Amino acid sequence: MPRSTTPTLAAEAAPRLLALAVIAPLVLALTACGKPAAPAAGTAASAAAGSEARKPGDAKPLPVLLLAPEDMRTVSATQSATGPVISGSLQPERRADLRAEVAATVQQVLKDNGESVRAGDLIVRLDDTAIRESLVSTEETVRAASQAFEQAERQVARLRTLQGQGMSSMQALEDAEVRRNNANSELVAARARVATARQQLRRTEVRAPFAGVVSARQVSAGDTAQVGRELVKVIDPGSLRFEGLVSADRLQELKVGQKVSFRVNGFADTVFTGKVRRIDSAANATTRQVAVLVSFDDARAAPRVAGLFAEGRVETGGAEQLMLPEGTVVRAGDNAHVWKVGSGTLQKTAVKLGERDPRSGEFPVLSGLAAGDRVLRSPGGQLADGQKFAAAAPAAAPAAPAAPVAPAASR
Repeated sequence: MPRSTTPTLAAEAAPRLLALAVIAPLVLALTACGKPAAPAAGTAASAAAGSEARKPGDAKPLPVLLLAPEDMRTVSATQSATGPVISGSLQPERRADLRAEVAATVQQVLKDNGESVRAGDLIVRLDDTAIRESLVSTEETVRAASQAFEQAERQVARLRTLQGQGMSSMQALEDAEVRRNNANSELVAARARVATARQQLRRTEVRAPFAGVVSARQVSAGDTAQVGRELVKVIDPGSLRFEGLVSADRLQELKVGQKVSFRVNGFADTVFTGKVRRIDSAANATTRQVAVLVSFDDARAAPRVAGLFAEGRVETGGAEQLMLPEGTVVRAGDNAHVWKVGSGTLQKTAVKLGERDPRSGEFPVLSGLAAGDRVLRSPGGQLADGQKFAAAAPAAAPAAPAAPVAPAASR
């Protein structure tokens, strides 16, 4: 059995050895000529597939953006005010800090914070028991002094008659006049004490000096009010004005009557205007700022809440500048850029911005853009320089409903 297997294997391997003998000289000849041997069909396909997989252009392409007109903003020159910045708060011109004028216990508080009052309305009532008793006592003193004075007056009249008839001496008449004058002095003093007691009694009732609003209630029923203790504050919301501070370095630019544009905290969407009414003649010793009083142009449109922070600019001049809102600018550290809308592509454009305008909240563009350029209004974070865009097609109008088909007549 093994003897018959060996000749068969030799016979099968002979053609393969002959093929290798023929191919080997051809490969050596091609190598000697400097030409690489052609790869086999399977090897070439694999190499081509590998090179296609390694092509740099095979990366995922950027999507084409669809931009609507409201996504873009055209940069244009606007009139911006120049002048010193003013900051402060809204304060009422008519305000009163009502304090206790007598030492007594708070008996009743009739108005709370935010409640409106009319002139003369009772706000706080103090305990008047002791003062009322004092008033009764002084009134009795006045009655007694009045009777004593009347009796002394009658005595003087009788002695004057007797002295005229020679039945009384001049000394007796003079002594009676002295007693009458003393009684008159006691009567006047007693009346003064009655007036003081009545005034003290009125001071136990704290009333609104003018129509307004209770802005701060400092006491409650049962509190002990010493003389000078603050009880309530009353303000007139219709008399609000802007009390601001300006740096002393810009004092030479200020004049009474200049226009002021400012915003108020809580009313960010509204720009208020006013005029400089007064400039203080002394600067603050700590901050070296000068107080400026600004009245509203339209008092009816002014806020009705005192103490709100306000900031603006005294318009001492003006200039045309390119302005951009904060949402259009993308910041990266100290650098800033915008996405400029070019002809079919987006361009990342560096810009240099100036100081924020407190009146409008926008930034002046010092360099990087020109009037008429278009930029993205609210750029996102997934944008690339050179990314293509296309104008979004307007929304299609809803199709009109089809007319109902009349049912076929039955035969």
